[in-house]
Amino acid sequence: MRVRDSRPPFAGLANLSEEQLYRLPTPCYLLDEAQLRRNGEILLGVQQRTGCRILLAQKAFSNFNVYPVLAPYLAGTEASGLYESRLGREELPEKENHVFCAAYRADEFVELLQYADHIVFNSPSQLAKFGPAAKAAGKSIGLRINPECSTQEGHEIYDPCAPGSRLGTTRAQWDAAVAAHPELPALLDGLHFHTLCEQDADALAVTLAAVEEKFADLLPRMKWLNFGGGHHITRPGYALATLESCILSVRQKYGVQVYLEPGEAWALNAGYLVTTVLDTLRNGDTHLAILDMSAACHTPDVIEMPYRPPLLDAGEAGEKACAVRLGGPTCLAGDIIGDYSFDAPLAEGDKLIFGDMAIYTTCKNNTFNGMPLPPIWLLGADGNCRELVHFGYQDFKMRLGAQ
Repeated sequence: MRVRDSRPPFAGLANLSEEQLYRLPTPCYLLDEAQLRRNGEILLGVQQRTGCRILLAQKAFSNFNVYPVLAPYLAGTEASGLYESRLGREELPEKENHVFCAAYRADEFVELLQYADHIVFNSPSQLAKFGPAAKAAGKSIGLRINPECSTQEGHEIYDPCAPGSRLGTTRAQWDAAVAAHPELPALLDGLHFHTLCEQDADALAVTLAAVEEKFADLLPRMKWLNFGGGHHITRPGYALATLESCILSVRQKYGVQVYLEPGEAWALNAGYLVTTVLDTLRNGDTHLAILDMSAACHTPDVIEMPYRPPLLDAGEAGEKACAVRLGGPTCLAGDIIGDYSFDAPLAEGDKLIFGDMAIYTTCKNNTFNGMPLPPIWLLGADGNCRELVHFGYQDFKMRLGAQ
């Protein structure tokens, strides 16, 4: 396929022929094997040069059919609860299995012990409640800390260091807990922090300074330190040298194993959402196109974060001759993807391709309004496309009741 758009989200489309493109149903997610491998090579290089271990955060990408593509590069999986931990154990049984949850359930914890190797607790009270059982089961135990250092701007919903955050234990909370329960430190094997969201290594350096300022006295007794996720390691221009310096410094200073658990870095720019224009209309001065994909259902972060996803061969509003607002077919008035511009007016039947659609899409979509879930396809390294999974009416109905 001839791709005029040189932006990174569309680099892999050079491997997609026009014939293969027009075979695809719409809407559909199209994962890109070659781009997944590209990301894996970068992350493997970081591990080889620094001795760190990098996990896949399944909350961002959990398409297990392509776990074998990533397996040669990753150290294990990171889960946010019981089901993700089970998925990691079932699909990558030979890899490490880590889990963090803001609060574990007593009726699930025994089963969780069957899957997880590392269990990270959010609070001293959770550590006191479940830590002894996890320790007796031979698990490596961690506590998520909150260094109270916010480096994010513009999307507070993803800022775990915001004032009043429920995520992580502050130093004051830890000191108060230890004063009341002096047995707690003996349960810990490691510390975990997660403060970033799709950020560069300079933000990590700032965060590490805050971690050391507040928790450095605990680190010599730890076996590991987990830097969490949000590291945009595979983005073009990311400061790899700064990241590796941070890792090596911590390893040398404290003698700990360093873990990172990015999600988006594994699947960045490794997926597309292919969609078709169903209708075009005009309301006053606004030209609109209704697509067969929905922001609310198929790319919920577009509305939640919010952000404007990259679109092949489209420009910013006003950049090209024809400005169009793109929206979905649901009844939600705010089911709007964004304003774009094109060289020529859109017409019914036109195919559009959104980029960077592997992360926080297939694992986060929904069937609001009875919208069908798009099938998931794979663009192989050989340029051929094949369907991984198809969804139908029963996938919508089964969530709402029993036959």
